[in-house]
Amino acid sequence: MNVFSRTLSAIILAILCVSSTALFAEAADVAPTPVPTAAAALPDPVAMVNGLPVAAIDLMRARKVLLGGQSASSLNPKQIRELDHKALNQLVSAELLYQAALKLEVKDLERKVDEKLAQGRARFTREQDFQNAIKNLDMTEKDLREYTRRDLIISSFVESTIVPGVQVTDQAARSFYDQNPEKFRRDEAVRASHILIGVDAKATDAEKKASREKIEKLRKELAAGADFAALAKANSTCPSSQQGGDLGFFGKGQMVPSFEKAAFGLKPGEVSDVVETQFGYHLIKLAEKKAAEAVAFDEAKPRIIEFLKGQKINGAVADFLTEARKTAKIEILLK
Repeated sequence: MNVFSRTLSAIILAILCVSSTALFAEAADVAPTPVPTAAAALPDPVAMVNGLPVAAIDLMRARKVLLGGQSASSLNPKQIRELDHKALNQLVSAELLYQAALKLEVKDLERKVDEKLAQGRARFTREQDFQNAIKNLDMTEKDLREYTRRDLIISSFVESTIVPGVQVTDQAARSFYDQNPEKFRRDEAVRASHILIGVDAKATDAEKKASREKIEKLRKELAAGADFAALAKANSTCPSSQQGGDLGFFGKGQMVPSFEKAAFGLKPGEVSDVVETQFGYHLIKLAEKKAAEAVAFDEAKPRIIEFLKGQKINGAVADFLTEARKTAKIEILLK
């Protein structure tokens, strides 16, 4: 469990945890921006930590992650400088943790690296999407492997030396629950299935027309009594086709607006008219609706404990780094 926020982990997560199958996330509309090319203007290394370098390319990758899809060109020089120093501070922290972590052996490290990389790769429906994600951060697979290896070493260190000393009582969890009632409201949610006839962004008018005609034909088949799940398995271009189009429960804000509006406007058992999104044409069948409600303490308790424990671990890691910096030789070369 890597619960503390560090740029090293964020870079890995930016690659391994953004799945190309998350078709309905609004963020999927945002085109990836390239790593800024101003690395040549940076000193290399940008810092030295106990005699070991922090490379300029690592700072550029960290900047990319902190920008979160925003273009660096939208920032003025002062903002970029502040962003770079924030990223560098996190990279120095990661390096201090890594150096401390090297004193401990991680059993089966290379196997764990292989497993984590395989899990990340499996999140992409196409190998090219995986390669593009790496390229977007100006990395090679070898670079990604090294980042993953370092992250696992740091995670193991935190798990073995810091986490065991962190405890959260039931009383603390209950107090948090009572003091934050707004956090324990379950919003209205629906469970729906869909059939997607995908349309490429570069599709011709003729191709779009053919896709529209296909979805209209499927709509007529459903009206005549055809089984929705069977049609989804046979025709839908979404990975959910393997589950008969079932998307599970989702709340508002999790789907693109036109899809959400149609799904929440249905009654259980109803099938929508054809819905057009940037992904193509959809038919949506509503299975179930859940009204907004308060989440009981017993249900929320495990998540509260995990959250509070994460906060305590963050604090413990910060305390460790404060002490580590007192004796470390850190030279910041970035001006």
